[in-house]
Amino acid sequence: MTGDEFDDTASVRTWIRPRALVVAAIAVTVVALVLLAVGALTDHATTVQRSADAVSVSAPATASTGVVPPAATPATVVVHVLGAVATPGLVELPVGARVDDAVTEAGGAADHADLSRVNLARPLVDGEQLYVPRDGEDDVPEAPGPVVGGGSASVDGGEGPTLVDLNTADATALETLPGIGPALADRIVAWRTEHGRFSSVEDLLDVSGIGDATFADLRDRVRV
Repeated sequence: MTGDEFDDTASVRTWIRPRALVVAAIAVTVVALVLLAVGALTDHATTVQRSADAVSVSAPATASTGVVPPAATPATVVVHVLGAVATPGLVELPVGARVDDAVTEAGGAADHADLSRVNLARPLVDGEQLYVPRDGEDDVPEAPGPVVGGGSASVDGGEGPTLVDLNTADATALETLPGIGPALADRIVAWRTEHGRFSSVEDLLDVSGIGDATFADLRDRVRV
């Protein structure tokens, strides 16, 4: 080998060594970055698993307390509408609905309905039975419903219509009676307050606004 060839070989080796070191450094850096990325992913997966385990453990703990959430208050009332309506039967209405709403839901009043004897403004009570009389109908069937006015009694002591106690019923209970609206119910309560109590059903005739026709509808539906 000549002197020139030896010098060229030495120069090549000298140039290759720094390049190899750079490549090696890059390779080491890449490996380190890969390892860091893998470690981060592993830590994230561990954290997610721990969170899932915590949720699965806490759920039975809540269930084991035995606490039952309170039942929701019914948002509707069901009323049985009978008599002079287009489609008699059960109707379901929102709480706070009035008799007029029930009549409308039952297809509306028939042409021969006597709505003057029905308190269309009265609030409905869940489970009650509502009867719409016909024109000239005197023998109106009693419509059994929930107990009102602090108690009920039947005419013969057995099963029968619910009677409103004039001495314990509030204005709302009185409004369940035919022909009794809010104003007349307030007058009945005011008369009772002024005179102490009703001594007989006939005392209703002393209340302003209650005449013979209205009293005839009320006689068999109230008690003292």
